[in-house]
Amino acid sequence: MWKAGFKWMFLIIGSMIGAGYASGRELWQFFGHGSSMAILLFTILFSVSCYIILSISFQHQTSHYVPVLRIIVGKHLTGLYDMLILFYLFTTTVIMIAGSGATLEAYHFNYWFGIAAIAIPIILTFVWDIDGILSINSLILPLLILGLSYVLILFIMQQDLSLTSHFHEQQNWMAAFPFTALNIIPLIAVLGAIGNHIEKKGEIWVASVGSGLVLGIITYIYNNSLIQISEDILLYEIPLFAILKHYPYKMFLFMTILLWIAIFTTALSCLFGLISRIRERVSLPLWMLAFMMTIFMVPFTSFGFANLIKYLYPIYGILNLYALSAVFVYPIMNRYKIE
Repeated sequence: MWKAGFKWMFLIIGSMIGAGYASGRELWQFFGHGSSMAILLFTILFSVSCYIILSISFQHQTSHYVPVLRIIVGKHLTGLYDMLILFYLFTTTVIMIAGSGATLEAYHFNYWFGIAAIAIPIILTFVWDIDGILSINSLILPLLILGLSYVLILFIMQQDLSLTSHFHEQQNWMAAFPFTALNIIPLIAVLGAIGNHIEKKGEIWVASVGSGLVLGIITYIYNNSLIQISEDILLYEIPLFAILKHYPYKMFLFMTILLWIAIFTTALSCLFGLISRIRERVSLPLWMLAFMMTIFMVPFTSFGFANLIKYLYPIYGILNLYALSAVFVYPIMNRYKIE
């Protein structure tokens, strides 16, 4: 139970900690000053959302997200949200690919070299289907979580900062709702595709509570670090680099590798959710679908990493507030179905 639960937990975290999150750009867009309560609320909302979605997926043994979506938002809105999810997964994967180009540009590599550096491994991973995705997540996400936590805690200690100095400022607590709503779409898309792979209810508890706690703690520490360098963030497309300027080049290189890993895992998860939706209609190998979709996405990366996050993410967050509400209403309206 624990081993399988951690496997799903890493899949959830892998879909969350992408270019936007790991770079700090997404967190600063929603949180910043006065957000301690917002982050606590996000932790709770996220864990409960994961539990409900995984429970529905498990009960109905789903292999893609549409059955889960139909149960949550109703059959009349399923078509609309299906289109929204497809568009979200597509554009988010584009954002991740663009993030790879932006990351390697910091080392004076050609932008398109960074695009190719992520596109090729993504396609190769799909040769092993879902087992390949889960194996990759289980291997590299612990390294990503530990590395990111280490750098943030070290920064706080070296700058002699307090983790509670801004706790009394709570004016931004409402940000928890659009931020959680933003991530409802990848949760439904990815978790809806694994219902027929879950064997025990205990796996759902481990994955839901574990992913919420890990993301909540990292988000809180990261946000406090960004507050200290708020004046420098405007100068960096990737806010994490504003923190890393205080460290030697080796640390900068190490965190850039971890940032790229975060980008890779989210691109993998989003593309998996997208392909699992269209797979039943197209009789092609998974890797071939991944190849075709990735090639089609590449031209869209020219819009730029920061601009894509700045304009698309807040819009998604607002649109998905209804989906978030529907997720929480479901166990109330169907109290005997979620145990």
